[in-house]
Amino acid sequence: MSYNTNTRALRRSKNNRIVAGVAGGLGEFFGISAFWFRLALIIALIPGGVPGIMIYAILWIIMPSAGR
Repeated sequence: MSYNTNTRALRRSKNNRIVAGVAGGLGEFFGISAFWFRLALIIALIPGGVPGIMIYAILWIIMPSAGR
């Protein structure tokens, strides 16, 4: 029996982080630059700030941190 050890997991990035590594982790998971996720979160801040902050806070809480 063979097991695939190369499975992807959605985790906060330890290397590509500015605040908590949420955007970096999303970028690593989807294989695109974290810049686009950071831009999307900034755009979500425009209508009063609450949607962007809530999205980021929820992702920060539910995404586990990457291992050392």
